[in-house]
Amino acid sequence: MAEELETVLRLVAEGRLTPEEAAPIIDALTRSERARDFEDDFDAGFDEAFDHGLGRLDRLGERIDRKVARRIERAQQRADRVRARVAEGLAAGSGRQLRIKVTERGRQVVNLRIPIGFVETALTIVPGLGGDQSQRIRDAVRAGAVGPILDVEDPDGQGGVVISVE
Repeated sequence: MAEELETVLRLVAEGRLTPEEAAPIIDALTRSERARDFEDDFDAGFDEAFDHGLGRLDRLGERIDRKVARRIERAQQRADRVRARVAEGLAAGSGRQLRIKVTERGRQVVNLRIPIGFVETALTIVPGLGGDQSQRIRDAVRAGAVGPILDVEDPDGQGGVVISVE
């Protein structure tokens, strides 16, 4: 393309073409070159933006990985503390499970055993337990008690609740 442009400029210099006649020819010859330059600039800018975006994604992924690792570590630490408390309770001779028995009209309707490690959760979902009763159970479990903790009978003697550590 450089040769064609040189030829047009030589013809203008020799006076065979006027500058007005040469202008559209020069414009046509340089238009494709300008398009290529624009394309090259665009490609370079796109590549730079793409690389920058990938770098940001990598950094974001690293932050997420660190957060997940911290959460896993905290969960493992909590599990280790629970295991240690359960092991301490077992070593001290305390019970391994909480038993809840409910009778109605002389028939046993509930006979539930709950691992000691889940007592706190169980106390939040057992219906009918008051705050004082729940605290009494918590205190007995923490103290390593074995045997009945709570024994409540209906006034008619036909039902009740017994909660014990076994």
